[in-house]
Amino acid sequence: MGVSGDAERLLQHGGNLAAARRLFPGAPEPWIDLSTGINARAYPVGEISAASWRRLPEENATASLEAAARLAYGAAEQAQVIAAPGTQALIGLLPLLFPAKRVGILDFTYSEHDLCWRGAGAQVKVVGSLDALAAFDCAVVVNPNNPDGRLVAPEALLALANHMAARGGRLIVDEAFVDLLPEGASVAPLLPEAGLIVLRSFGKTWGLAGLRLGFALAGAVDGALIRRALGPWPVSGAAIEIGLRALDDEAWLSEARAQARQDASRLDALLQGAGFTPAGGTPLFRWASCANAHGAFHALAERGVLARAFQSQPHALRFGVPADEATWRRLAERL
Repeated sequence: MGVSGDAERLLQHGGNLAAARRLFPGAPEPWIDLSTGINARAYPVGEISAASWRRLPEENATASLEAAARLAYGAAEQAQVIAAPGTQALIGLLPLLFPAKRVGILDFTYSEHDLCWRGAGAQVKVVGSLDALAAFDCAVVVNPNNPDGRLVAPEALLALANHMAARGGRLIVDEAFVDLLPEGASVAPLLPEAGLIVLRSFGKTWGLAGLRLGFALAGAVDGALIRRALGPWPVSGAAIEIGLRALDDEAWLSEARAQARQDASRLDALLQGAGFTPAGGTPLFRWASCANAHGAFHALAERGVLARAFQSQPHALRFGVPADEATWRRLAERL
């Protein structure tokens, strides 16, 4: 797979349908976009008040949203919970707030962590074990990992955070895809812990990525720095209204967990029938191996199926989950 222009855009992030259409003009429409890990079964947002668009959010409204997130994530009262315009904004902000000379990242993972730390002047190294991260000024763990779903136990992360804090460092845990996993997978309930910062995405689980809402969870000192850097009105009134509604909807989340598990198993079976070998993932995306991933990516794209390829992973692709039965049927036909 080439790595220039539109091809490079497809390797950087999912969801680049415009680039895919330019690269594969003969592909059948509509495209089946499986290149992201965003829940295809989005939360029904309902009516949004006119005031949410016309007025700046009141401070107590933002505080209510953060309280709802605290409850949903199981964080202690002492932990700081800070609303932000998506976790990507936080990923770019943290290297500026907590500069580090040497940064270790666990495994091949979401590329923006590497890019943002390098952009801030840090020396970044990807390592293969949790123990190896202890030697760095700052460590980053995406948990569960994107794209292969590798999961590190919260107790192991807590031990690493304690080690980092003793040396004046920090452990950043990106839990963008943890919401649909069984209870006990998140390290957030172990906060506040010195040296530990947890990132939580809203848009992926609730299928509302365009809302741009996420949260940072941290101890008092680090949380205050993050809050101050984001400034007043960090998220929109609409994001507050929808976030409050969704985070309080335990029934919807329970149904979403069950549906996502079914969809993940169904997708694994479909991929296996097409010659792929399921090799992990999360309920919102599947990781599948094959002999020639980049060749398979091209073959799928020519049939109007956009998967996620990675330049450094020639033997695996990541697949998001179809949105509805009609898309499932088209995917089966095109595979």
